[in-house]
Amino acid sequence: MVTKPTTDPFVLHACELLSCLGPCKAVRMFGGWGISVDGMNVAIIAWDTLFLKTNAETEPRWLAAGGRPFRYEAKGKTMSLHYHTPPDDALESPALMAPWARLALEAAVAARKPAPRRKPISRPQ
Repeated sequence: MVTKPTTDPFVLHACELLSCLGPCKAVRMFGGWGISVDGMNVAIIAWDTLFLKTNAETEPRWLAAGGRPFRYEAKGKTMSLHYHTPPDDALESPALMAPWARLALEAAVAARKPAPRRKPISRPQ
């Protein structure tokens, strides 16, 4: 399957904003876009809104900056993923987005790490 590069202006702008992380790859998914860097998902675009990857550790910083969580309805329930909007001013330039982009990459890297291995239970002999 050959995928053509996107020409969507907002997707191109989002990739430019995240360029401090390296080359971005935007792929269509679920009616929106997924944006990855080095094979790690760092952002999604849904409803013409950019959401960056978060986790339980980084979420308080996003919320303190006014970030809105990514939420959607499925089977009559509100579902959420670990993605939040960046502050509005971060959408103005790559320099203003850089700290938020790095935070999203940090969450993506953490999500990629394997869970710590449990020690085997030693049995009495």
